[in-house]
Amino acid sequence: MTNTESFSLNKAVFLDRDGTLNSDEGHYYIYKPEDVVFNPGVMEGLKRLKEAGYLLFIVTNQGGIAKDIYTHEDVRKVHDYMCSEFARYGISIDKIYYCPHHESIKSCVCRKPSPYMINLAIEEFQVDRKESWLIGDGSRDIKAAEAAGIKSIKIHKNQDLTPAIDRILGVCSPLKNMNLDESEF
Repeated sequence: MTNTESFSLNKAVFLDRDGTLNSDEGHYYIYKPEDVVFNPGVMEGLKRLKEAGYLLFIVTNQGGIAKDIYTHEDVRKVHDYMCSEFARYGISIDKIYYCPHHESIKSCVCRKPSPYMINLAIEEFQVDRKESWLIGDGSRDIKAAEAAGIKSIKIHKNQDLTPAIDRILGVCSPLKNMNLDESEF
């Protein structure tokens, strides 16, 4: 690249999976496609983000693998199902990152609240930290976003994503970080 060429970074939204994109009501672990129920506002919201030029990444802890509750193949089947449902709405997920470890079995560098998965995507896809967000329902998600240097929105578990998407797209007044989890007010 010469000095006259400009290099443009991508803006992105990182999304937690269970409790954010899909409901985890009645399940501690979601590892079967038939258990995936998308939360309100997910399809419309992700479509709006894609139309606004955001890359979309899922970053999820899947500690049930380490606990031998389910397998990598089970996670792949769930992710394939989710991506096929997103595709029906014209949405593509740029990449899914998951941590198969659990701290009760063995420590690792990738499990949220570590920013490891976010940082991998930032490097791999030339993501602009200043123009990027994470939406999640847990304190681990928010801590990972903060450690990665991106903005965060904490939502209430299984909440409609519309208010968070509106915030990212500037439909309401901007804040660096916000908490839409009404249980914490």
